[in-house]
Amino acid sequence: MTMDGPGRGKVTLSGASGMLGSVIGAALAARGVALLRLVRREEREPGELCWNPATKEIQVEELEGIRAAVHLSGANVASRRWTAKYKREMEESRVGSTRLLAEALAKLKTPPQVLVTASAIGFYGDCGDQIVDEDSAAGRGYFPKLCTAWEEAAKPAEEAGIRVVHLRFGMVVGREGGAMARLAPLFKLGLGGRLGDGTQWMSWVSETDAVSVALWALENPNVNGPLNVVAPNPVTNAEFTRELARAVHRSALLPAPAFALRLAFGEMADEALLASTRAVPKRLIQAGFTFAHPTLAEALASALAKE
Repeated sequence: MTMDGPGRGKVTLSGASGMLGSVIGAALAARGVALLRLVRREEREPGELCWNPATKEIQVEELEGIRAAVHLSGANVASRRWTAKYKREMEESRVGSTRLLAEALAKLKTPPQVLVTASAIGFYGDCGDQIVDEDSAAGRGYFPKLCTAWEEAAKPAEEAGIRVVHLRFGMVVGREGGAMARLAPLFKLGLGGRLGDGTQWMSWVSETDAVSVALWALENPNVNGPLNVVAPNPVTNAEFTRELARAVHRSALLPAPAFALRLAFGEMADEALLASTRAVPKRLIQAGFTFAHPTLAEALASALAKE
């Protein structure tokens, strides 16, 4: 399916107000693609469809005629302590919403050609120095279990003959939202530092490349299954810290000890902040995908230049 001209079919988009959703939506609109945004508020505007994954409500008939779906909504994994209540919220917003959308698409008289849905490299868990790619197995712990369930929730769409792509995002380096929105201001004040001993691997991707991969997955009929949306050059947390400090012309002298992170964030600290995931984009490289920002220095320069 090609999405590069007007009249190519409507695309439904969830998470349209998020960091990536807003940019992907704008890119599709610029190509003349009509959008149907999934929103949770009851008062909707033209081009919006109200849905509620918590109560499993969605007007299936209003999805008729769409050619593709992009599903990006989900509660932030690394923003707060993983209490039992917040785990339920993460599961509902990721697993529940994916299942609801996949089941709705499968019921359509003419299902869309493709469903591109978000996932995360948290699928692989804490891997130490081991390099992982799309052929690697799921790791151990809560986060890998969540990501596995998240991807499996799209099965109804796959069984209906819809091409399904799981975008396993690494840390997205951009300015509007995400981790950088929290980190950059701290580093500019000289309050940044490594997390723990800094030896854990971080797989990252520039916002520009993350959006390009999503659009590429939509347009390429031969792509299905998991895609690691990460740059080809992962770095350790200590390296990331040095590069970010250099980019904002500050020192990074205030490390956050592992014990302090565990006290503040509990289980989330070990599985999201201190976990080492050295993921590489094997399938993108094999397909000849060209990264606009293959190095962290380039990605940071691009993100900070937008200010």
